[in-house]
Amino acid sequence: MILKLIVAVLLIFPQFALAVNVIDVGGQETGTKTTGQQEILHDVDGDLDIAAAASISERGAFQPLQSAGSTGLKPGAFWSHFALRNVTDEAITLDLEYVDHQLIALEAYTRNLDSGDDYRNIARMSLADPFSERPVVHNRFVVRVTIPARQVKEFLIKFSSHQAGFVFPSMRIWNPDRLREVHTTEVGIIMFLFGGIFLMAIISLVGALATQDRTFLIYAVYALSKIVSWCTILGYTHQFFIKEGFHWNYLSVSGAFGVLAGTVFARAFLQTQKYTPRIDYVLIFMMLNAVFLLFCALFNLTGLAVLSITVALLLYPMMSVAGVVRWRQGSTDAAVFALAWSLLVVGLVVQALRDLGLVEHSIMNYYWPAFASFVEMLGIMAAMGIKVRRLRLQKDQAEHRYTEQLEMSKAELEAQVVARTRELEQAKLAAEHEARTDPLTGVYNRRSFFIEAGKRMNLALRKHQPLSIMMFDIDHFKSVNDTFGHSIGDEALRVFSDSVVQNLRDSDVWGRLGGEEFALVLSEDREGTLQTAQRLRQAIGQIVINTPSGELRMTASIGVAYLQSDHNIELLLNKADDALYKAKNQGRDQIVEYSEAL
Repeated sequence: MILKLIVAVLLIFPQFALAVNVIDVGGQETGTKTTGQQEILHDVDGDLDIAAAASISERGAFQPLQSAGSTGLKPGAFWSHFALRNVTDEAITLDLEYVDHQLIALEAYTRNLDSGDDYRNIARMSLADPFSERPVVHNRFVVRVTIPARQVKEFLIKFSSHQAGFVFPSMRIWNPDRLREVHTTEVGIIMFLFGGIFLMAIISLVGALATQDRTFLIYAVYALSKIVSWCTILGYTHQFFIKEGFHWNYLSVSGAFGVLAGTVFARAFLQTQKYTPRIDYVLIFMMLNAVFLLFCALFNLTGLAVLSITVALLLYPMMSVAGVVRWRQGSTDAAVFALAWSLLVVGLVVQALRDLGLVEHSIMNYYWPAFASFVEMLGIMAAMGIKVRRLRLQKDQAEHRYTEQLEMSKAELEAQVVARTRELEQAKLAAEHEARTDPLTGVYNRRSFFIEAGKRMNLALRKHQPLSIMMFDIDHFKSVNDTFGHSIGDEALRVFSDSVVQNLRDSDVWGRLGGEEFALVLSEDREGTLQTAQRLRQAIGQIVINTPSGELRMTASIGVAYLQSDHNIELLLNKADDALYKAKNQGRDQIVEYSEAL
């Protein structure tokens, strides 16, 4: 007996069967929900298969991640365990998006919660795979899942960094259409930033040809390296350009090229070899470190490559220090350079804090380094404009035309978005109203009535409150259609429903079940229910409709049933219908309560 009781409890409350991170989803998620980091396993060697990971999870060995979101620089792979509960009555499809780009491979497995079945692989993605094999077109890894109505799916996700890397073992939960919209916006913004940097590179090349100053040429190379490195790091190179044969070391190669180009430009612009020789030694070391990073990338030394990148990021503030020193030596251009480079350093510091797990991962700090790079390039361009004053007018005119065109496009786009949003909102409200109501009478239709009545019944049972239901049937309604026509019959139904609605409270549930049958749910005891029924019967009897064929008067038969603790809405409605049948057989235009004798 005790065993049966335990099994029953587990079936009713499956969340007690296993302490698993269950997330409720409804199919309209916008990325604000994540799979969380409550159950994480560090696979140091990265060689655990799904059977081993599932066994460890079932033993409760997965632990919460002890950071703000990142695992820090760790070798191997990480497993995440969670479950998604579909709280709707329909199957839903969701996209699970990895929150970051710093990942070599991802595998996803699923099964029904507490089913005891083996996990089934639903996704296996790697940077080395052709981009066309990804289930969802996105620069980050995305897993598409389908969850049947009212079911719970359990997931194990493997995040692989191979030798060593920063892992954020969490996935954003999206409605697929919403993810596609946001991804399109992201790509547009990034391409806009890349376009701005590319424009600056072109202007710098023009400046190099006009002034014969090699600093402009180096700046152009540096700007192009920014585009290549960020495009590769953020995954767009794989998505749009190298769709097959992509390798993770392209990330390190592009990063090394960017660091090398930036260091060479800083040395040339600030003339550190001549004016700050001690700082120049540090910049030379940064150049050598960039070359070492290229070496690590070519020989697949992932751990050393990540370490080299970390060293480069730690030394980046030296550029700002060199700029401040040159500014104190009297160089106004160097002050502007120091400010612009400091903006980049702030972005990289935010990235470092995020990667080390000291601050929470967000879309803002995810894109801040790239945005800071854009602002940095803009600031350095301004410094070069100060250095070469005769290019200032040409530069200002180009920026003015660009800004004016952008503002015009922005205003037009905003107006279109506002208009389209208003249209969609109106269409949505109209569709929702049409789905809930009977088109003839404007009251709840059969489906909505059962939903609302079920809510009232559950509330009454939970709070031990009285509840009753009435079934209405217009007497001799077929003869109304035969005598006066269907248009008058429709008008009679509307007038009948309006007459009842005028005598109801907001808390009462009134709906048309079909034809001339209506139903009403009241939160009243027997005495109050019978008083309401009598009042409604009298109101119906006072209805008079003038027609070309004469006056039309109506009466209605009413069946009443009362809620008991073991009832459901269908059973209660059937009892009221039995009472209605009795009222019609006894002569109509009367109220009959349900009893077992019926």
